[in-house]
Amino acid sequence: MIARGAALAAIIGLSNSLGYLLPAIIGLESMGIPSPGETALVLAAILASQGKLQIWLVILIGVASAITGDNVGYLLGRRFGREVVVAPGPLWHHRMRAVRAGDRFFERHGPKAVFLARWIALVRFAAAWLAGINRMPWRLFLFWNALGGLTWGVTYGLVGYFGGKAAEPVLARVGVVGAVLLGLVAVGGLLYLKLAPGRSRRS
Repeated sequence: MIARGAALAAIIGLSNSLGYLLPAIIGLESMGIPSPGETALVLAAILASQGKLQIWLVILIGVASAITGDNVGYLLGRRFGREVVVAPGPLWHHRMRAVRAGDRFFERHGPKAVFLARWIALVRFAAAWLAGINRMPWRLFLFWNALGGLTWGVTYGLVGYFGGKAAEPVLARVGVVGAVLLGLVAVGGLLYLKLAPGRSRRS
């Protein structure tokens, strides 16, 4: 228990020293550089709940970083990624087949993929690059990426802010991943309780 508390104190202390650089980390993750963007946003929001940062600025920086980073990744994928993938060499036919399949996928499902990728930690860092490689129209990408970044940033920012100190013991006990899973379970339980009466009446 003491070790967990000390670890949490160290995390909060480091986050406090980073300040508004925390939500800016999201831009690195969005460009494809492995970074704890989601965790950084939540920690910055917790600091805002303690009066150390302004929540509106945390969310603004987080959203702007997410959108900017994704667009950098998109442009790099469009300018350099496709050239690398289609360049003559080993497995060229397999790579071309994959590119054609990706082109068809983004033509049919590009907007949904770009929007939903922002909410999936292991997917979001690659989605912008793939959208660029598969030549998704930039204006279409920009709209759905901005919508995803805005809703994601506001949601996680406000969850961290209004959770505030209540989120700290959870982070200490089960870690950030466990806290997210716990939140999903809670939301799922609430939805089930809300929908269950309607199901019983229909049956």
